[in-house]
Amino acid sequence: NKMLLDCYHSWVVLFFLAYFALQVIYARRKYKISPPETTGHPEFERIFRAQVNCSEYFPIFISLLWVAGIFFHQGVAAACGLLYLYTRYEYFQGYAVAAQGRLGPLYASARLLWLLLGLAVAGLLAHFLLP
Repeated sequence: NKMLLDCYHSWVVLFFLAYFALQVIYARRKYKISPPETTGHPEFERIFRAQVNCSEYFPIFISLLWVAGIFFHQGVAAACGLLYLYTRYEYFQGYAVAAQGRLGPLYASARLLWLLLGLAVAGLLAHFLLP
């Protein structure tokens, strides 16, 4: 059911956003950095930056996921979506340890966004141009 799949993805995305936000809260407590400060201990800064970066890309991801799922294929879009979420989790974990640790997952997540964009465009073209 398409609606069930959309609901599932929404909950998974909300879980990831909440997880990233909680990591920032824990880091603030650990390094005694009160809001609205965004600088301090280097580990806090990496965790904060990772959370911000992940949050910045989620609207793009969700938009592409929905369009690819609606106009291309639900299963393919869902698989790409789950892989994307995994790469962003790995990005976050890698960035929290060292700035260089973010690069591999960053490139993988970018490739998945490009794939979702391609699927969305192909689905839209097929929907509007083919009888």
